[in-house]
Amino acid sequence: MNDEILYKVIFYCRSKIYELYAKDVFSSELYGFIYVGELVFDQNQSIVIDPAEEKLREEFKNINVLHLPMQSVIRIDEVKKKQACKIREIKDGENIMPFPVMPNISK
Repeated sequence: MNDEILYKVIFYCRSKIYELYAKDVFSSELYGFIYVGELVFDQNQSIVIDPAEEKLREEFKNINVLHLPMQSVIRIDEVKKKQACKIREIKDGENIMPFPVMPNISK
C-alpha cells in the first residue's frame, strides 16, 4: 500500500453529508458495502481547532473500519492533499436520493 494515496469519501447518513479522508478504500468482503479504513484527521497540535473536524474525530474515535452501504456513498476521490473534514445537513432542494429508488407508478 502506497502511503501517499489518500481518498476523500463523501457519503450520506441520517440526513447528513459526511466528507472524510481515508488511506484504504475498496469493495468490502460484505456484499454491497464499501470498506473505508485508516481514517485521517488533522494531526497538528496548533492552537486553532476546527470544530467540525473535532466533532468528526470524536464521532469516529473508536472506529477501525467503516463498512458503508454502496447506496449511501455519493463519491470517492483519490486526492493529493487532505482538506478539512466536513459534516453538514442536507440543504432544502438538494437532491440526495438513496439508491435504488422505486419509480413512482401511479394509475
